[in-house]
Amino acid sequence: MGRGMTELEKYLQFSEQETTIPLFSKGWWMDAVCPNEWGAILIKENGEIRASLPYYLQQIGTEKEIRKATLTQTNGIWMRYPPDQKYERTLTYEKNMMNTIIDEIEKLGLTKYQQYFHYSFTNWLPFYWRGYSQTTRYTYVIHHTSNLDEVYQNFNSNIRKNIRKAEKSLQIYEGLGIDEFYHLNKLTFERQNLEIPYSFETVLRIDEACEQRNARKIYYCADEQHQIHAAAYFVWDDETVYYLMSGSNPDYRNNQSLTLLIYEGIKLASRLNRKFDFEGSMKQNIEQFFRQFGSRQMPYHNIHKVF
Repeated sequence: MGRGMTELEKYLQFSEQETTIPLFSKGWWMDAVCPNEWGAILIKENGEIRASLPYYLQQIGTEKEIRKATLTQTNGIWMRYPPDQKYERTLTYEKNMMNTIIDEIEKLGLTKYQQYFHYSFTNWLPFYWRGYSQTTRYTYVIHHTSNLDEVYQNFNSNIRKNIRKAEKSLQIYEGLGIDEFYHLNKLTFERQNLEIPYSFETVLRIDEACEQRNARKIYYCADEQHQIHAAAYFVWDDETVYYLMSGSNPDYRNNQSLTLLIYEGIKLASRLNRKFDFEGSMKQNIEQFFRQFGSRQMPYHNIHKVF
């Protein structure tokens, strides 16, 4: 890495090249969702980055908080492990790295800390020992998508029936503009009397950054009259395709268009040889829907502390 670079510049370069850093912890993703409001803690040994923690920092008056960024499922700690470590040594390594990172977190003068960690991060004990708390959250993941027939057979019979029903009247297309997608996405919130929790400008930055890296697809489905029923937005990294956003026309809510679109996203994951992550949900009706696709429940940590 170049001399004279800031820690942020180093992390932007490093996370672009390091394929094992999850999408939502990439520097370019953070630049899209919270520009000029994020930082990164880097732990180095012999000049090489061994661990990192990107974070969204919000300051209101004198209060400073690390919190979850919009449209960002997880951040949390990434570590590069020494090869061929015994399990006990791995735990010691994790403890040392996390304690060093926690030391840096606590130098920031925060009033509150909260981050969701990727489900691959399982050992939060060092945070517990330092007075942090944890709440378990869940996402749903299809880990093996290469055999699409097998994936399909693992769907609940109702999901398979609804896909067949939707295929009779709807076609899947690409090419929907990001402004049209955002309009459909916004309709989904308005139907529930909710305000959409992110701006068009944020979605546009995400779209431009993902398109530049060939890391997104927008699928939509329409009927024979070319009426658009729903659209879904998928993003991916080197390991996983994520179901990031969707939207539907409230006039066509009951025709299973989103079920068909999710199936198309799973096909995409299969073609890319990646996992498929539904990104949640903790809401009971959504959890039940995602579970019916034969996905596996994956717990992940919400780690937090008030100072």
